Amino acid sequence: MALSAKSLKVGDAHTARLVEDLKRTQIVQYAGASGDYNPLHTDEIFTTQVAGYPSVFAHGMLTMGMTGKMLTDYVGDARLTKYGVRFTSQVWPGDTLDATATLKAITEKDGAKIAEFDVKTVNQSGVEVLSGYAEARIDD
Repeated sequence: MALSAKSLKVGDAHTARLVEDLKRTQIVQYAGASGDYNPLHTDEIFTTQVAGYPSVFAHGMLTMGMTGKMLTDYVGDARLTKYGVRFTSQVWPGDTLDATATLKAITEKDGAKIAEFDVKTVNQSGVEVLSGYAEARIDD
């Protein structure tokens, strides 16, 4: 069921768990699916001994993709019209991520109602790892 302008109020928030205990295997699977084999995401020895990080870490686009799925699950298929993010902190193996979309406005563009959202994803410690925005067509 799609969202409707009548059922939404500015300030409404939708939160969903994206992943609990992110596994290294999931990060490597994303590398394969995306074709992004940057060793910072897949090679523990390179990442720790050469680059100086404590561990491999997730691709920003993996976090963006999981957050995007939360959005489409919320607003409905084929309704998302804009989506942009900024990666604000790294996501590590073992992290649990929760994303929130908060309605900031309902506008009208080209005869369609548009819901505008602020989006953020945080880890289990409450550290923001992604911030952004989204717009979606909604019913009257």
